[in-house]
Amino acid sequence: MVYDFSVVVEKFPIFVPAAIETLKITAASILFGTVIGLLTSFCRLSKLKVFYLPSTLYITVIRGTPILLQLFIVYYGMVGLVRLDPYPSAVIAFGLHNGAYISEIFRGAIKSIDIGQMEAARSLGMTGFQAMRRIILPQAVKRAVPPLGNQFIIATKDSSLASTIAVRELLLKSQQLGSSTFRPMEYLIIAGIYYLIITTALGYLVHRLERRMAVSDRLG
Repeated sequence: MVYDFSVVVEKFPIFVPAAIETLKITAASILFGTVIGLLTSFCRLSKLKVFYLPSTLYITVIRGTPILLQLFIVYYGMVGLVRLDPYPSAVIAFGLHNGAYISEIFRGAIKSIDIGQMEAARSLGMTGFQAMRRIILPQAVKRAVPPLGNQFIIATKDSSLASTIAVRELLLKSQQLGSSTFRPMEYLIIAGIYYLIITTALGYLVHRLERRMAVSDRLG
C-alpha cells in the first residue's frame, strides 16, 4: 500500500471534536481520581483498620489488574445494577484507576514531610486536622507535583482505551475513518499527533508549575 500523507494535512481539522472528547474524559477522570486519591491517602495513613484495610485492598486490586479489565467491568459488569453510558463508564473506570496511583503519590509526599513539623504544630495548639491542612498538606502538594504531572500524562494516553466501549475519542475516530477509507495509517498518525500535542502541552504546564513553586519557596 502506498501511503498518502496529504490526508494527514487535509483531515487533521476534523479530529478537533474527538480531541475535545479526549480532553473531557481525561479532565473528568483526573479530577475524580484526585479526589479519590487524596481521601484514600488519608485512609492509608490512618491507624484505624476500618479505614486502612479497605483503602489498602482498593489500591492492591486496582494496581494489580489491567486498566482495560477495570473499564470492561465498570461498563459491562454493572449493567445488572444500573445502565451506564460509555462516557460516564470511562470516567468512573479511569477515575478509580488514577485514584489508586494518585493516592500513593500523595501518601509518599505526606510521609516525606518531617514528622517534627506536625509535632511543632500540635505544640502550638493546632488540631491534627489543622496541622495537616495548614502545614503538612501544602508542602506535600508541592512535592507531589512532578509525579502527579507524570500520572496526568499517563491518564491522557490511557483515555484511548475508551474507544473499546465506543466513546468517540481520538483513537475510535481514527479507526472508524481508517476502516471506511482504507487509509488506517494516515488517520492513526493524525490521532498520534493530537495525543503528542496534548501530552506535550500538559508536560509544559506541569514544568511551569514546578518552576513557579520553586521560585515561591526561594522567596519564602
